[in-house]
Amino acid sequence: MSVAELRPNMDHWQERVDMAASFRWVERLNMHEGVANHFSLAVNADGSQFLMNANLMHFARITASNLLLLDANDPETMTKPGAPDPTAWGLHGSIHRLCPQARCVMHVHSIHATVLASLADSTLPPIDQNTATFFNRYVIDDGYGGLAFEDEGARCAAMLTDPKQKVMIMGNHGVLVIGSDPADTLNRLYYFERAAETYIRALQTGQPLRVLSDEIAEKTARELEDYPSQAEAHLREIKLILDSEGSTYAS
Repeated sequence: MSVAELRPNMDHWQERVDMAASFRWVERLNMHEGVANHFSLAVNADGSQFLMNANLMHFARITASNLLLLDANDPETMTKPGAPDPTAWGLHGSIHRLCPQARCVMHVHSIHATVLASLADSTLPPIDQNTATFFNRYVIDDGYGGLAFEDEGARCAAMLTDPKQKVMIMGNHGVLVIGSDPADTLNRLYYFERAAETYIRALQTGQPLRVLSDEIAEKTARELEDYPSQAEAHLREIKLILDSEGSTYAS
């Protein structure tokens, strides 16, 4: 028996570990949605092969070894044993097929991002440092067409052509964040939820908002993009916390 048969799902191990840690942390932050929502990570040069969570598995139980390895160009995927969730395949498969710059994709229905996506105007104004992080760096999808099967997934993918825009505020749905790797994407997802919370809470006061100028908002966004090693350190610290608690994420 080969090593691969004895130890299945060992390819792309470090990527698997980083993804599993991301799932566990998002669950801890209560940004998950039961056994729904999905993260994916491209593992080949053109982005068509990707890791993704198994169908109907809670984020708190995801491990490095139980992530699926899928091929966005395989039309037989949904007929095979252990097929992914159909909406996950429709959304993530379409993005990895059509948007090679989207190496990592995280989609959640986190509370504050979804509240923002439910407003008639889902714009996120730069009212603090976190909201300024996303100035001119998101796209609003106002054409929700139901569950994200393949047609809906392809429609969403078509909106991610600008490499500067790494967040999709999915109107009537939630949020989708893309990045270069799990650390980059998780960090962006975390700060977008924080930014959305700040804005929603500011609206709740009923007081006028202190909105930054476009010039300062763009300057802040560029400075944060260039801030050294924050995303990598964020995920590293998350893994150290999980390790200290005896988590099974890296199994």
